[in-house]
Amino acid sequence: MLSAEITSLLVSFVPPLLAVGIGGLVLRVSHRLLIGRHPEMGQERAFSRQLIMLLLTLIVLIAVILSLPISDGYRNNLLGIIGLIFSGLIAFSSTTIVANLTAGIMLRVTKPFRMGDFIEVDQHFGRISERGLLDTEIQTEHRDLIALPNTYLITNPVKTVRASGTIVSVSLSLGYDEHHGRIEKLLIKAATASGLVDPFVQILTLGDYAITYRAAGLLTDVKSLITTRSNLNRAILDTLHEAGVEIASPAIMNQRRIPEDRKLIPVFQGAPEASSPEKLAENLAFDKADLAEERERQLQIIKDQLSQIDAQLSETPGADLKAPLLDRQATLKADANRLQQSKEANDPDHSTA
Repeated sequence: MLSAEITSLLVSFVPPLLAVGIGGLVLRVSHRLLIGRHPEMGQERAFSRQLIMLLLTLIVLIAVILSLPISDGYRNNLLGIIGLIFSGLIAFSSTTIVANLTAGIMLRVTKPFRMGDFIEVDQHFGRISERGLLDTEIQTEHRDLIALPNTYLITNPVKTVRASGTIVSVSLSLGYDEHHGRIEKLLIKAATASGLVDPFVQILTLGDYAITYRAAGLLTDVKSLITTRSNLNRAILDTLHEAGVEIASPAIMNQRRIPEDRKLIPVFQGAPEASSPEKLAENLAFDKADLAEERERQLQIIKDQLSQIDAQLSETPGADLKAPLLDRQATLKADANRLQQSKEANDPDHSTA
């Protein structure tokens, strides 16, 4: 009698044991297929696959609970506890880590920016140097790193500088004694000299004492944004002064005594020496953002090559013919691992003592 009860008890635990075994096997195989076989993926690309693994883990957990040899009341209580935990996380997501995690998922779905992009949010401006599950890091023009919570990015307007080009402009006020036609030609000349494409000039306001002009043009190499802004200012100064146009307040005669025929144009001291290397300001300010962008580009190249090798392996018969492809595959995966490891090794700002 006792032996029959023990046998019955053992038989009742077969379904949950099978559920645990099959569920563990499914999770192991899924992890192998989704993440383990793709070491070249960075955190950015692995994020969606990690979410799939989380969902599969939840499904396996529910399946194990449903297979337990317990009464329906206890089973419903366990499922209710799991639902209560997730409901509590969602309920408090506005003030907890889950809020940033949810915001991170939203940013990856909407894709308002990518690694290396210039963005401006509130009073912060810089290039994307890191994208995490909870925050996004930007590198400012002062070379500083700012970690912005993902909830901050979805609750504030984010302006992203398009990689295809952006408009660079400068506004300045000139007196009514200069005809706007002449000024517009000079400003277009200055914008062209600074490297802008399709330059144009707008008259913004007609003030009591001066006209406000806006000189602008398209910058196709957005990585040189800071240098180009400075070059545009410099070109406007040189072009207007060479043409004898005075850049000063029309009311300046009321402030100090100067001859009427004197123009406030400084004596030309020669062109400044060019910075070496070119675009020194951007190279110095956005070093981490450049490294992050280049790392993502190299990882994407390796991923494309591995996809091609996988396709060739499926079509190539014989172990001898597959051997060179397998060697190349192993080399590419090793390169991907080195790129991932260099992320921490080349970042002294986050190293530990």
